[in-house]
Amino acid sequence: MVWLAIAVGGALGSVARHGVNVMVHGRWPLMRFPLATLVVNVVGCLIIGVLAGLVMSERITLRFYWREFLFVGILGGFTTFSTFGLDTVTLARTQSLGPALGNVIAHVGLGLIAVWIGMRISIST
Repeated sequence: MVWLAIAVGGALGSVARHGVNVMVHGRWPLMRFPLATLVVNVVGCLIIGVLAGLVMSERITLRFYWREFLFVGILGGFTTFSTFGLDTVTLARTQSLGPALGNVIAHVGLGLIAVWIGMRISIST
């Protein structure tokens, strides 16, 4: 059942992400900056922050399936950057700034290197 909740949430999140892309590109069709991606990532981070704060403060209670549907499904389909943001803030709050900084460096640095390697592999073949 959890897989179904994640799948349905992921579909909704992906459609919402596409909707943001269409709206942003419709409003600013010639913009060269990836504004739609920025909007999706910032909005996703805001939403996951609000939801996590409500759960942590016990102002709302979410059953397991609803948590998976919202956090993994909808927000995962909308943007995984929100999960990265929540993980990083959680590390900073619960451990120290070292692991949080390491998380940022690892994700951004390794992610960019992986994109570069992937492009090199596909271009050279």
